[in-house]
Amino acid sequence: MPDWIAVILLGIIEGLTEFLPVSSTGHLLIAEQWIHPAIARTELFNIVIQCGALLAVLVVFSQRVKSLVLGLRRPEVRDYLFKLSVSFVITGIGGLFLKKVLHLKLPHTAVPVAVATLVGGIVILAIERALRGRKGSPEISWRTAIVVGFAQLLAAAFPGTSRSGACILFAAASGAARPAATEFSFLVGIPTMFAASALEIFSTLKSGERLSGSDWGQVGIGSLAAAATAFLVVRWLLRFVQTRTFEIFGWYRIVLGLLILAFASGSAQH
Repeated sequence: MPDWIAVILLGIIEGLTEFLPVSSTGHLLIAEQWIHPAIARTELFNIVIQCGALLAVLVVFSQRVKSLVLGLRRPEVRDYLFKLSVSFVITGIGGLFLKKVLHLKLPHTAVPVAVATLVGGIVILAIERALRGRKGSPEISWRTAIVVGFAQLLAAAFPGTSRSGACILFAAASGAARPAATEFSFLVGIPTMFAASALEIFSTLKSGERLSGSDWGQVGIGSLAAAATAFLVVRWLLRFVQTRTFEIFGWYRIVLGLLILAFASGSAQH
């Protein structure tokens, strides 16, 4: 398979899974076991194409972002932006600690991702059972903002967790209504992932590693594919969370995690 086709497929997978509670990183790492152009084996590729998916959030929430930028004089807008900033700072400081101190890297085997996928599915079902019948508040509290910051760290520490899924469900568990939790999760993901991508690019260049023009071209192609696909997914998910829970995704993760573990076990025996 030509690398450019493989990169487009990986971009589509990223776009489909970035904002669903199923873990985009986990799906990318699993897909790369079969679809493996050299560029896709780098952390740079996996992180930067997420920015493509995040462009979809900017488009879908363009009016909301505009209202936040133009409404700085309003106390409620400043309060919301401060809460977004707190979540971002918690994630940023914690992310630097994970990367620089603990030297955390993406796993190169599917087993850790499978375990996180399986455990995450069980956690989703448990949280959904606890939230059954609760509507939550349409306002984002400081407690929710702090919880979302640590939820993003949890997803960074354990690939397969799902950043958006952890943020939305933990925000809902902390008292936020699901639509409000979803919006906050998506908006805080914009600076978080753009900052992570900028840091990864800087680290790559600082280490002396130089990507060729074709490599950067593949990153660009993957990002565009992710953006186009994510745009459709985000619009669908915003309607979905109005009336549905994430239980179906919990069961999906459990089945997927078990299948990956079974496949990994069979491969190890051979």
